[in-house]
Parts: sequence; C-alpha cells; structure tokens
Amino acid sequence: MNIAANNGVWSGSWVAERLGVELVGDDGLTALLGLALRRNPRRAHLLVSNVLGKHVPQSPSVVYGHGFSLGRRVRDLLGETEAGQAVVLGYAETATGLGHSVADGIGLAPYLHSTRRPVAGVAPAGGFEESHSHATSHLLLPEDPALLSGDGPLVLVDDEFSTGNTVLNTIRDLHARYPRKRYVVVALVDMRSAADAGRLTSFAEEIGARVDLVAAASGTVKLPEGVLEKGQELVARYEESAAKGERPGAAPSGLSAPRGGAAYGHSPAPLEGVALTHPGARGGVESAATAAWARTAPTGPQATGNRTTPHLTRIDLHWPHGLPDGGRHGFTPAHRIRLETALPTIAARLAEALPPDARRVLTLGFEELMYTPLRIARELEALVGAEVRYSTTTRSPVLAVDDPGYAIRSRLVFPAHDNPADGPGERYAYNVAGAGFDAVVLFVDSAGDTPELHAPDGLLALLGAHAPHVLLAVVPSYVPALTEESPAMLPEPLRGPAFSSYPAEDVGWLLQDLSDVTLEAPTEEREEAIQSGGAHYAESLPVEYQPSEQYQALFHAALETSAARIAQAVGVVTETVLAERSPRPVLVSLARAGTPVGVLMRRWAQVRYGVDLPHYAVSIVRGRGIDANALRWLAAHHDPRDVVFVDGWTGKGAITRELADAVTEFEEREGVSGFDPEIAVLADPGSCVRTYGTREDFLIPSACLNSTVSGLISRTVLRADLVGPDDFHGAKFYRELAGADVSVAFLDAVAARFAEVADSVDAAVKELAVADRTPTWEGWAAVERISEEYGIHDVNLVKPGVGETTRVLLRRVPWKILARAGAGADLDHVRLLAEQRGVPVEEVGELPYTCVGLIHPKYTRGATGADGRAVNV
Repeated sequence: MNIAANNGVWSGSWVAERLGVELVGDDGLTALLGLALRRNPRRAHLLVSNVLGKHVPQSPSVVYGHGFSLGRRVRDLLGETEAGQAVVLGYAETATGLGHSVADGIGLAPYLHSTRRPVAGVAPAGGFEESHSHATSHLLLPEDPALLSGDGPLVLVDDEFSTGNTVLNTIRDLHARYPRKRYVVVALVDMRSAADAGRLTSFAEEIGARVDLVAAASGTVKLPEGVLEKGQELVARYEESAAKGERPGAAPSGLSAPRGGAAYGHSPAPLEGVALTHPGARGGVESAATAAWARTAPTGPQATGNRTTPHLTRIDLHWPHGLPDGGRHGFTPAHRIRLETALPTIAARLAEALPPDARRVLTLGFEELMYTPLRIARELEALVGAEVRYSTTTRSPVLAVDDPGYAIRSRLVFPAHDNPADGPGERYAYNVAGAGFDAVVLFVDSAGDTPELHAPDGLLALLGAHAPHVLLAVVPSYVPALTEESPAMLPEPLRGPAFSSYPAEDVGWLLQDLSDVTLEAPTEEREEAIQSGGAHYAESLPVEYQPSEQYQALFHAALETSAARIAQAVGVVTETVLAERSPRPVLVSLARAGTPVGVLMRRWAQVRYGVDLPHYAVSIVRGRGIDANALRWLAAHHDPRDVVFVDGWTGKGAITRELADAVTEFEEREGVSGFDPEIAVLADPGSCVRTYGTREDFLIPSACLNSTVSGLISRTVLRADLVGPDDFHGAKFYRELAGADVSVAFLDAVAARFAEVADSVDAAVKELAVADRTPTWEGWAAVERISEEYGIHDVNLVKPGVGETTRVLLRRVPWKILARAGAGADLDHVRLLAEQRGVPVEEVGELPYTCVGLIHPKYTRGATGADGRAVNV
C-alpha cells in the first residue's frame, strides 16, 4: 500500500458515497482535504488535511511551505508596522506546527501555542474550550505573561475554520484579560457556513475590534439530515467487525461494500504475523516480531523466525542548551534563529544515522511536538536522496479503512507515553502501517521518553513491526524557570531618568542598579589590592574624580575644537556599519566608554535616515568576559546577526580580544550563534578592528571625564556577593553629581555638527570601502615593546592612547606618561592631570600613539609615598 498515491481517487469519496457528505468550494479544496470517520458525539466526519502533516505523511517542504505562505499573506495584510507588533497563537494539538510556520512567514512575530499538558509551577495565562474536539480544554502557559498583554494584532492559527466556536471562545477569554484592537484568524481551509461567517462579523462589532480571516482555500461541508447518527452506526459496525478479526467483505445492511476491503487498524494484505486487534486494545497492529524485538531490544538486526527484527538507533541531536522544544511556553524570533543555526548540524547527524539503502523515510512527530520535527525533516529532505515524509502522532481516534477513496488507510494504536494529566489512554499514528517506509525517525520530547514508549505494546515496538529501521530522537522538554537548565527570566533594561541622565530612548542599560551599595575605595588601596592579586579591578569602584574649574574649562575647549572631528568619525563608523554589518543594526555599546558613542551613532542614523536604532549598554570585564546574561537577553529579543558592539576607542586591543573569546565561549555553551565580536569604534589607533571612524589617536572629550560625560553611570561592577549567576553585572547611578553632568551637552555639541560634515563623511566612507582595513595589531606590538623597555613586564599596566592615558590618570596610580614629541592641544588635559598628580611626562620620538600611560609596576603605598602621588624610583 502506498499512502502517497491514491491512483487519482479523491480521498474523501468513500465517506461522501456512504454518508452523502459533500465538499463544495474552491477548485483546490479536494486536493487539500480528504474525509474520514471518527467516534465523536458532536461530529461524525473528520476533514483530513493532506498538507498539515498530522494524519497524512507528506513532504515536509510542502507542509512548511503552506504555513509559511499563510504567514506571508498575514504580513501583507497587516503591513510592516503592525506585523512587527503581532503575536501568533496556534491551537493544540493539530495546528501547533502550522502556527509556528505562520509565525515564521510573518517574520518577527513571537509564537505561543495552547497545550493540553499542564506544567507544574507554571500558572496558566488563559484557557478556552474547543467544543467539537475529543479533548476540549486548552491551556495557555507562556513563560513571559507579557507575551499576551501587548496591544498589537493577535494572529490565531488553526488547521480548519469550521464553525468559529473555538476562535470565539479564545478571543472572548483573551479579550477580557488583554483587550486589543485587531485579530487575524488563519486557517488552511475556511469551511464556515454563511450563518457562521455572520457570527464572526457580529462578534467583532460586539467587542469593538477588527477581525480578519486568511485561508488557503474556502468552501462548505454539506451534511444530509441524520448524518451524525448514520456515521456513528457505520463506525460501530466497522469496529465490531475489527473486534471479531473479520474483514467486512460485504457491507453492513444498508451500506455499500468498501472498495479494496477495509480494516480498523491494519492494511488489506497483512504483514506476516500481524493480528487484528480490537480498537480498545493496547498495541493495535502488533506482530509477533514486534513483541520479540521489544523484549530483546537488539542493537542490530536479529533474525526472528522468517522476519528480521528492526534496528533501533537512538540519535543524540546535540540540541542547543536552553532552546525551547516548541511554542508551549513561547517561541521568540531569537529562538527561531538559534534553531535555524543548529538545523544543518542536527540534520547532518540524522542523515548519517539513516541506513544508506533507505528509499522512503518517515519523520514522525509526537502530538504537540510538530514544529521541531518538521523543520528537521525539511532540512533532512534537502540532504538525502531518499523520499522523506512527515507526520505526527495524535490523540484523535479515527476509523481506518484501507481504500484509495478514504483518507485514513491504517492506524496504529498504542498507550500514551508522556504521563498525561488526564490519565492513561490510547494514542494513534495514521497511515504508517503498510506504507512501505524503510526507516522511521520518531521525535519525542524528554517527557515522552518513558517506559511506556519502550514497552512491548508501545509505539517503538509498533513502528518496528512496519519498518526495518527505527530511529529515536529525544528533544529536551523545555520547562521555564524551574530548573537549572532554565535560568530565571532577566529584567528589562534600565533607562533614564530612573537610571542615567540620558533620555530613555537613547539607551537601555542591561545592568543592575547598585546605587545603594558602597563600592568606592581610595585609588591607592584599590591599586595595591589589584596588583597583589587580592582583588579584581571590577570588584570595586574608584572614588569619582571631581574636576577642577581649570580642568572643566579644558574639557569645554576641547569639545569646541574637536566636535566636528568627532562628528565626522561618528558619521563614518555609522555609515560603515549600515553598509557592511546590517541595515537595521542593534547597537550594543560596551559600558561605559562606548555608551556616548552608541548614542551618537543612533542619533546619526536618526538624523540622516529617520530610523530609530535599538541601543543597549552591556558590561565587559577584562579577564572575566562579557556579561553572558546580557547576551542571553539580546539573543531573546533580537537577531544576533544584527548586533553591533560599539566602543569609544581601541588601545592595545585587549578588550577586542576579550570580546572575541567571550562571544565564542558563550555561543559554544549556549548553542547561540550569529554574534559578530568585532567592535565598531570611533577611533582605532591600535589597528585592532575593521570598523572605525578614524585610526588617528586624537582627543575624544568623553574620555576626559568619568560618569559626568557618560550619563552619570559608574564603571561596571562584577562581584560574586552582588552579582548572581542569573543577574546582569552592576553599576551605580551618581544622581548626586547632576550639577556637574555634561553628558547630554556633549552629545548635543557633536550632533550639532552632523550637517556640516555630511559630505566629508560620504567621501571618507567611499575611501574606506575600497581600502585595506585589515587589523595590523601594531598597537599591541608597541605595548609589548614598551612593557619590556621600561621594565614593567606586564602589558596590562601599559595603557596606550589618549583615552586610556586619561583613564590611568583618573582611576589608577600612574607612574609616568609617554607623549609623542610634538603632540599639541590633544594632550593639554593630560598634562594638567599629570601635573596635579605629580606624574612626569616624558616625550618620546617614536610612538604609534599620541601618548601612553604607564601604571606604576608592583605598586604599594610605600613605593609612592604616603599620599600616593610622588613616585619613588
């Protein structure tokens, strides 16, 4: 029997002829749908989709393509703006994969599907009833309840739209909790009557919302009077024949004989050893070979009588850590990106495990677990030469009749194997028995990998009776925030004015507020502790430098003379990012020096192109890496491929290397990919990166000050007693320094020069586009040379460039300053600070930087005198 080929016979004709059921509608309706019968007191017939991937094995490309295409139509209907605000809700169990595919077609829509599996500790955010279903109660269990509370469109996806009752129940429940202005109903087929269509319209008017409908095809089912009773009688008669082990050759009285014979749960030409079973018995369509295989659990083919027992192989998919197995608790666009990144490797592992001579392969999902197997099957289909088909198991009991004019040709009956909350019961796999598959790949989540699955009457045993090779792939069941594998939900970014003096839209700080914690220590104490190994520099904060009037005057003078040069560098680096990295980048500045630059880049894009780029600030700590929780947050809310890390300048390139190593480690550990660790900087005097505004080592006024030019935010803090494994790194908001704050004034002064530098920016960007920007790391080489020449022997104590030298003078215990001979006004503030701290400035002829700050090697307070200023050499 070949399920895929019905010899041109419509797979609904058997039911249509016997019950007088008629399908009327679009030309392609009968290609999409067949008919079957089920025992259900509410509805006798079942519309069986040929493209859903539930009851009928189908090409995974066809299944996914139909859902994705519907999603594209929804996006066109909503427009880009509303589509970007949409949330998609799919119905369990049949439409969970379809809803996922629709969400993919829309693009950036998060997805949630209803479920019939309660999860301990996860509170329902809603629920509703599906009146015509055999299992009616649906739960909504989003990990993030805010998923349903937005005001964007809600897209509801089901395989068929028959009466509208399910959708009305859903909207009624959700609208009472989370009212919104627009709903879109999506289905493969719209089979409503004219009266039901009117109900939906009036309901939309009643709640004051717009409700649209998108379907691949539409029509109606014409049912003659008494069809329910007649259908139930027909089902009962076939069940009785199956219970007696009979093949009904003559139809029951009043009914036509089925063409080709029929069986409830078996094919017309039974495989050797296959016994008819009563539909209420466990383990329907079982063979003697099946039982023997299940008892011996062989690791390879073994002879059993005249048959060969199947080969069972367990496949380790190397599933990405923490990636949800589906939309039961929500599936974000970032989750989809993680899955798509992992799919080629997963499918390749599966392809290697398939027998080389397999010509027909079935990938079989498990009830609500539809999307993950579908995406893997679609990837596998492109890798192997075999014909790949996809379907899933189900709770729904349907009569099986082996006839080309009937949609359900065979049925496997087996016990539930996921410890369902509603107790044990039968589960089913349709059109698998006798379908000629050489291998079956069964996908279950770990909640379904139980002894019942492996029992002699379990699903694995039944599959083994009908395919010589069975492969088991177990996907970890995702349980939100309840296990170590599922970290706690991270908070939303901090924003001004509650945290920082920047406007809320300028930057979101992926940090925790430690403003109420005393973290400051005298500079000399910190330096001694750091160099002795007693503390890491990120475990405390220096006392904030309070600039003198003379120093503040230098800052404002420097800003006046360099604003245009900074504006040009901002324009060049922003245009380079837009052209080479992403047209809609997500700017992620390295707090805090990178933050003013990120805000300026955001303003350039806003002024020049009218786009509002997302901008966040994250912590990176030398020797400790980047904040992994911040990366998790970014991956959950944005496409990692759009993330562009931003900093003020490069020195020797230590942070550049730190970021590259940290991102690699994070992606390997988390199973996330797509982050580009190369930093975009305003100035790259160290020649460490390819994306920069300039490679000159010039004065960036934001380097002259600390928090008062960086939104009143401290340097970041990472200390074990303050920052837990699920926390963002910390920082302080110095509200008390508001009177000295020049953060916004600095931004405004630079942004005011954008217009005048626009032409020169365009010219510079063109030159850079064809220039060789390969990093030479000449700065790192210079630092190593200086470290040895001056007897320091520690590159971490050598801080090259104007910005880093300024930091040495403001935060550390400086030993001496090396200045390039002839350096002018760019070093005025450095010379002043050096004079205030009693630090010598030594002019050097050959220096790739304008200046270099040297931290006192092997510092102790005794080495510098009691006040920490005079250097004893």
